[in-house]
Amino acid sequence: MRIRCWSWRGLLTIALLSCAAMLAAQATGGGPVIVVETSKGTFAFETYPREAPKTVAHIVALVRRGFYDGQRVHRAIPGFLAQWGDPRSRDPEKEADWGRGSEASSGEPIGAAEISKKRVHAAGAVAMAHPGRPAAADSQMYVTLATRSDLDGYYAVFGQVIEGADVPARMERGDVITRMYVRE
Repeated sequence: MRIRCWSWRGLLTIALLSCAAMLAAQATGGGPVIVVETSKGTFAFETYPREAPKTVAHIVALVRRGFYDGQRVHRAIPGFLAQWGDPRSRDPEKEADWGRGSEASSGEPIGAAEISKKRVHAAGAVAMAHPGRPAAADSQMYVTLATRSDLDGYYAVFGQVIEGADVPARMERGDVITRMYVRE
């Protein structure tokens, strides 16, 4: 039987590699990746559970139960954002009300304003819309199409687009979110 002894250099190397892996996970978010299939293409975003644990858990639960499937983009402003998350947007006859009022949500607010100075509104940021109070955010989310530092400090950024970054910019009001899922 051969017993292996680690030198201090070997142990130091292992420790440094472990630290580098932890820092890389922190820098990239380290949370679940959510895939968004739309009528304009597919994109994916990573989540930031360290900065927004309740928000990420809430959105992941909604995604897993199919809450967003079949909804439509209810707000799309070129060069600014694309927004969805109102269950009434599945019904074209209710278009005048898409994105407005208490029925424009899952009915289960997050209850916490997880606004972080670390996560800002860079192009491709994924953040929670809210009706005037950050803790009242629920199911409506948006992707910024350009850096929008004027939104920092007002909305919780809980993710960043990492694949298909061109897709949100092509989205228009009425485009369908065919399916969202958590990449396992």
